[in-house]
Amino acid sequence: MWLRGTALLRARLCARSCARSCARLCASLSAPQEPLWGRYRAVVFEESGVLLPAPHGTAAGWEAQGCVPAGTVQRALLAGGQDSPSRRYSRGELTAVEFLQELGQQCFDIANVRVPVDSFLWDLIRAEMMKQLPTLAEAARCIRAEGLQTALLSSSWSLGRGGRFLPLEPQLFDVVVESRWECAGRQDLYRLCLERLGVQPQECLVLGSSSPSLEAAAQLGMATVKVDDPEAALKELETHLGFPVRGFVPYTRSVRPGMEIPKDQLQKYLEDVLSVHPTGPLELRQFDHGEATRSYLVKFGDRLLVLKKEEEPPDSLSPPGPAVPREYRLLKALSEAGVPVPTVLALCEDSSTLGTPFFVMELCPGRVHRDVSLRALRQCQRRDWYRAMGHVLARIHSVGLEAMGLQHLEGHGNYIQQQVETWTKQYRAVESQVIPAMERLIQWLPLHFPEPQRTTLVHGDFRMEHLIFHPDRPEVLAVLGWKFAALGDPFCDLANSCMAHFLPPHFSARRGLSTCDLGQLGLPTAEEYSQMYCSQVGLERPDCWNFYMAFAFFRLAVALQGRPQRCLAGSPAPGASSPQDTELVAELAWDFAIREGFRVFDSLPSTRLLVRRCHSWAGHGPFPGRRYSTWPHTVPHQPRRCRDPEGQSEVPAPPHCTSSGRTAGPWKQNISTVQIPAPCFPRI
Repeated sequence: MWLRGTALLRARLCARSCARSCARLCASLSAPQEPLWGRYRAVVFEESGVLLPAPHGTAAGWEAQGCVPAGTVQRALLAGGQDSPSRRYSRGELTAVEFLQELGQQCFDIANVRVPVDSFLWDLIRAEMMKQLPTLAEAARCIRAEGLQTALLSSSWSLGRGGRFLPLEPQLFDVVVESRWECAGRQDLYRLCLERLGVQPQECLVLGSSSPSLEAAAQLGMATVKVDDPEAALKELETHLGFPVRGFVPYTRSVRPGMEIPKDQLQKYLEDVLSVHPTGPLELRQFDHGEATRSYLVKFGDRLLVLKKEEEPPDSLSPPGPAVPREYRLLKALSEAGVPVPTVLALCEDSSTLGTPFFVMELCPGRVHRDVSLRALRQCQRRDWYRAMGHVLARIHSVGLEAMGLQHLEGHGNYIQQQVETWTKQYRAVESQVIPAMERLIQWLPLHFPEPQRTTLVHGDFRMEHLIFHPDRPEVLAVLGWKFAALGDPFCDLANSCMAHFLPPHFSARRGLSTCDLGQLGLPTAEEYSQMYCSQVGLERPDCWNFYMAFAFFRLAVALQGRPQRCLAGSPAPGASSPQDTELVAELAWDFAIREGFRVFDSLPSTRLLVRRCHSWAGHGPFPGRRYSTWPHTVPHQPRRCRDPEGQSEVPAPPHCTSSGRTAGPWKQNISTVQIPAPCFPRI
């Protein structure tokens, strides 16, 4: 009977999956594709002469100041052609010390005067680099934001003063090729770079300052831009790529095709409501997060604004009603309540202006940490940033609902029950395969709803990525992402912000900390962080904490399951996701469900054991699941045999099991579900 039911379930899911696959295929064929900027897929930056200014270009003033004959440094650098000290150093034939010695000797032979080349190359070039590097680094960020790859051809300049010249962010380049160690010829360097990028020569653009190097790239079929003057080079780069590479704001990109909005109508609206009349036209970029509400960066004169526009059709996971007016009024109330949120400026519910309702708010300057390990901060600072995150969450949960007029938020009834029902329906609508852990969770969660201790404003998706921090101190300047806000159980927010502690660091959908040494990183554990929050609100963490964690991971699994479908529909979400990601998160959720089952099992009285239905295996196996009643009633003992945990032998079964695996007694409908390692032998 059980096997027949399983077969029917699989058949129904298979038929449903086939139907949805056809629908998604049709949607993908008709949906607009992501733009490929012309023919280019990657841009290569030379370090020397591009990110690091060429020495001969900055030597004239230094030579005059030091009474060194003009042109001495340039002649010394170029002396010997391909066997010059700089060429030999870049090929790895000279160490930094040997290079400085030979360059100094060359300068002495030319000018008959001792030249402090170490001082020149360190002080002067580094000062000049700080003018040029930010401009080119900003271009690299813009290029990556548009979906192109970036590569760095590094010359490994290091003059023995404790590090390299370039203080670059590790994530600025997809590929770094060290010219000193990896190849001798210039064309070999470019071939290696193309191989690592996975692109063809005609799909790649090279920025360099050396004519021989650019000629070598051109011979391979790569397009080139010579960098003599950075501003002129950036203009030429923009012409090649077809999008701006200056004025970058983090996490933004050019507006996607099909998501454009009429600039003239927006400019007229802003001029009317803000009483400002800038001379130039407004500029638009789009934020790269994947929400149902489209977010745009608007440069209006000298002001940077954020426009949030409602999208059709609305997201089925969002609370009912227009999302944009709801979020606008919520942000306005939260600002008056002292919760750090962006400053809202105007709401337009007239769909004739931009097609759907929208609101405008100020861009909150600050820092968003998408890496939960906070590696950009010093080790001694990281715990304070987590403490600030717990502090602002406590502030959200302490908002007076009636005083701030937030009673209109949805949340009547059992919040968690409503959430489980909503997310389960969403999962059924987007599921593409049978995930056993999700099937078990869908049965288990409704049977273990906790009694809510208090009802507060709930953010709904509280995590590090939705916080804007002060650049220099542990202070949250604004909380973003209020799409799922409602009235509900505050521990759902706390559990949501603890998920990163249990996800892998290189998880494609969302980075985590599960294999990190938190002590070495200076980060709090999940228990320590949750205690920071609980001390702020004056509550103890609930006994059923594992339920909250299981519920949080269940929601994330549903969101990841729906992500590939949204990508196929032409609405790409940030962070690649795969069916394996969904399965991993679902298994994490079920692991917490198991822990909750153990907690309940161990808390039962030993004299009158109250037991629960348990599934003792993770997948489909040959044995039916045992079901145990949660009511204390007497069941006559009937000697039977059941398998031990390893399934190697049979031992007497306890009196509360029945041979059919069904609950004995009249209360068999009042059951809960847990998983333990074996039906009759629970162990921690």
